[in-house]
Amino acid sequence: MDKSGVFVGGVIGAAIVVAIVAVLFISPPESLKPNIIASNDDSDNAIEKTASSFSKSLSLIEIFEKSEPGVVRVNVQRGESGEATGGVGSGFVFDKKGHIVTNAHVVKEASKVVVTFLDGRSYNAEIIGTDEYTDIAIIKVNADLSLLQPLYIGDSSNLKVGEQIAAIGNPFGLSGSMTSGIVSQLGRLLPSGSGYSIPDVIQTDAAINPGNSGGPLLNMRGEIVGINTAIQSATGEFTGVGFSIPSQTVAKIVPTLIEKGEYKHPWIGISGRDIDPDMASVLNLKNAVGFLVITVVEDSPAFDAGLVGSDKTVEVDGINYQVGGDIILSVDGKEVRKIDDILIHLQRTKSVGDEMILEILRDGRTTNISITLDERPNGN
Repeated sequence: MDKSGVFVGGVIGAAIVVAIVAVLFISPPESLKPNIIASNDDSDNAIEKTASSFSKSLSLIEIFEKSEPGVVRVNVQRGESGEATGGVGSGFVFDKKGHIVTNAHVVKEASKVVVTFLDGRSYNAEIIGTDEYTDIAIIKVNADLSLLQPLYIGDSSNLKVGEQIAAIGNPFGLSGSMTSGIVSQLGRLLPSGSGYSIPDVIQTDAAINPGNSGGPLLNMRGEIVGINTAIQSATGEFTGVGFSIPSQTVAKIVPTLIEKGEYKHPWIGISGRDIDPDMASVLNLKNAVGFLVITVVEDSPAFDAGLVGSDKTVEVDGINYQVGGDIILSVDGKEVRKIDDILIHLQRTKSVGDEMILEILRDGRTTNISITLDERPNGN
């Protein structure tokens, strides 16, 4: 196994296969309302209050005491009873109807899911919906109303690198554990087993280990800003780099999963490579920015819009470079430095049926191309 592998921090023993795919098919729908937070008062669902109501910074002790009742342990059984295997993950209460948010990989292929609350009471859970492309799943329990303490969902777009955060979950099956650290970086691209990379991911140095997957990442106001999903490690144990799905993505995906059981992502239908200094030199570009289109998938939105892939190879210093394809410079007026910028724009602002304007460089001239986004095909 590659010693820089990305490992799931949730179901013990599970791992995300590191297959960095330069394919650009990702994204949810409607844009997130600013300062959206999930409420843990008597509101039915959760996405209502504004951040101004919870502006006070809390101590780690206060954050843990405030959040612990809303964090659950998720035990999973896979296969028939005679040959069943088990796993442990985490989750958090989304609303008073019994919906629990966790990771899709935590409940994948589960024949039985059991949710355990802080006081030790356990309930069988039903899988309501999953989205492997963002690693989010919704399960539901018919639990005592007093146990359903939804956590506040904050706006991850307000996060800053260096900001202190905390993670709560069940590492190695140890219930109700808390770790803390900082936001190490934002907007990461996380390879996943779905065939598509997850964009806009939060990187943190808060310890995330097997069993933590599906648990909340919280800011210092006690608001959820992410769902802990994976670690990068050669051993499967935490070594300083963890990843969380941002709350912006949660706020977009979860309501649709609850309503429909699935989420339809838009896609473009291209693969290629970022323009690095060597490629910029080969193409006689002034700046090493943009994304070179190498392959256009037949009958994809990019194909229908007339995007052009690379059609020849140039050898420089013994290295072959594919050239001749369109270079994407911006999407909807936002500069593209690398593929991450395209994927994050799709994730945050686009849905199936939307139009997207690409500024491209072709044969030394810039032009705009309009693309209508279709539903993404299965990546497996």
